[in-house]
Amino acid sequence: MSESTTRHDAVKIGIVSVSDRASAGVYADKGLPALKDWLGRALRNPITFEERLIPDEQTGISAALIALVHAGCSLVLTTGGTGPALRDVTPEATLAVAHKEMPGFGEQMRQISLRFVPTAILSRQCAVIRDKSLILNLPGQPKSIQETLEGLKNEAGEVLVAGIFAAVPYCVDLIGGPYIETDPAVCKAFRPKSAIRATTPPSV
Repeated sequence: MSESTTRHDAVKIGIVSVSDRASAGVYADKGLPALKDWLGRALRNPITFEERLIPDEQTGISAALIALVHAGCSLVLTTGGTGPALRDVTPEATLAVAHKEMPGFGEQMRQISLRFVPTAILSRQCAVIRDKSLILNLPGQPKSIQETLEGLKNEAGEVLVAGIFAAVPYCVDLIGGPYIETDPAVCKAFRPKSAIRATTPPSV
């Protein structure tokens, strides 16, 4: 008898860092490495990343998002460009390509950030669905990216505030994407019992 095995769906994820200076080479981008690091630790699926490092230009951001959706990315994560500054246009670019808005993600992101700074109310992160893809705007700082995705835990590892990624796998299920599985030690995904996929039984 061989040991039981579980086959994890392959998933293609688009990651977009929006920054005038990083895209111009003024300094090294930190957003893309932070996203790849966290997703690599959190997901059990084999991942193919589609990366973009682009300036704060609304038409260019929208075009990149559409291209990533067309390339088969079931999940697209952006970082940067979500504040109130004149050049911060990521939410506008994201909403411009939306077929559906998902306001709960932005609300939860701000709740997490408000645990640290009152200026979290200035953030304008949003989430939308285009075709069969979920697009999420995240903060620009690596530490904030992790906190937003993973949530906040106490010293015993118990969740104090749920991160937004706990709801991502089921959302992707509902829009026809791959079955995303997470490492509970990093982020425990939530699905109704009826939506949980059974593990592959042992073969004889």
